[in-house]
Amino acid sequence: MKLILVLSLFLLLAGCGGDEMQINHAKLPSIKDIPNSSWEKLSQKKIYFGHQSVGFNIIDGIKDLMKENPQIKLNIVETSEHKDFENPMFAHSRVGSNKDPKSKTDAFASLMDKGIGDRADIAFFKFCYVDISGQTDAQEIFTHYKDTLARLRAKYPKTAFVHVTVPLSTTKITWKTRIKEILGKDEIWEYDANIRKNEFNDLLRKEYSGKEPIFDLAYVESTFPDGRRSTFTKAGETYYSMAPEYTYDDGHLNETGRKRAAEQLLVFLANLN
Repeated sequence: MKLILVLSLFLLLAGCGGDEMQINHAKLPSIKDIPNSSWEKLSQKKIYFGHQSVGFNIIDGIKDLMKENPQIKLNIVETSEHKDFENPMFAHSRVGSNKDPKSKTDAFASLMDKGIGDRADIAFFKFCYVDISGQTDAQEIFTHYKDTLARLRAKYPKTAFVHVTVPLSTTKITWKTRIKEILGKDEIWEYDANIRKNEFNDLLRKEYSGKEPIFDLAYVESTFPDGRRSTFTKAGETYYSMAPEYTYDDGHLNETGRKRAAEQLLVFLANLN
């Protein structure tokens, strides 16, 4: 019986394969789609971006793209001092602590209250992929975020607050993962962190889509260059994960990934009214 079970599992695993599913096709916009007048207008904005390490990846990507596209002239400054917001610039700095998403929401709010609010034309921050784990209560984190941003919008009406989806990580699927699936395990650690990230992002999209600006970083990270989406399934549900081509360690952005994320952020900001 043990031999029959082992052979049955082997045959099922052989049929499953080890790659992530790739479905749907999407075409992302390009810097070339944006007229020079929009880049000039963006360069006159006062922008604040709060982040941690993946944010630095994106900033490096912006710098890469500015070298290749001289029509994009942004004054990138690492600062969170409100006194610096007298002239146009793309300001950025660290906020909060990794693995503590509430600390990032609170740190961003504190910076707004200390003088950046209403001085910045556009303000936003992003969580890190390590902030949402398989044990995270996505609803609790989102409720804290939503309440905080509602207060900031009411207090600082001159600032456009942008929402950013939580970045994803890659999903490594091995034969052990497939065995867990076949045995019907409820907890599969290879999946659970990205599932919680997807849950948070779904809450954010549902709350703000069509109402307030959203930069969908998770969408960008899960979209291959040819437009396919990187996905996996659990219990019949489909979830998104980072395309492996964009990372060197399953979460941080490599040169290709950082330029791709940076391009989409720049296009988004240039189109923001």
